[in-house]
Amino acid sequence: MDLQKINVKFFAADLNGVPLETFIPVFNSWIQAAEGKYYDVADYSHVPSGPGILLVAHEANISLDNTDNRLGLLYNRKQPLQGSNREKLRLVFKSALENCRRIEEEPLLGKKLQFRGNETLVSINDRLVAPNNEETFRALKPDLEEAARELYAGARFELEPERDPGRRFGVWIKTPVSFSVEALLKNLSK
Repeated sequence: MDLQKINVKFFAADLNGVPLETFIPVFNSWIQAAEGKYYDVADYSHVPSGPGILLVAHEANISLDNTDNRLGLLYNRKQPLQGSNREKLRLVFKSALENCRRIEEEPLLGKKLQFRGNETLVSINDRLVAPNNEETFRALKPDLEEAARELYAGARFELEPERDPGRRFGVWIKTPVSFSVEALLKNLSK
């Protein structure tokens, strides 16, 4: 199975009183500084338990996503990737975490938002390639395990597949060990 359209979400530790709308000027500042890398910001903060604030780009969309009332940074890769599934997962993890770090260090937020590194959701935004069923999970489990071992530097983890057949294929990767965004990036740079 050739994975593409990989999504990764890292969850916020706490909003610390930062309204979701605060990310509109944050993302607009990213657009202004990026010389064409990003295109637009979409505000879905009015949608309960929805997509939040979305930064649109050619390569990937980045959003402060609140699906299922679980706020986090969602990196939604849109452009094709080369390499093995493990290499693609690694690249998407790294890209998501780099954006998490950028949010954590964003001056407009005053370090009020941090991300938890002990849980992530990986989903595939292509129901034809990756239908949400046990067969897809079995086929991708070795790649997900290998990527999680690297992400969590060998710490114990578990994979929990999305069981609702009405949703996209997704797997929660969880570890009891606490990891910062910086530690996870360091794990991926080895």
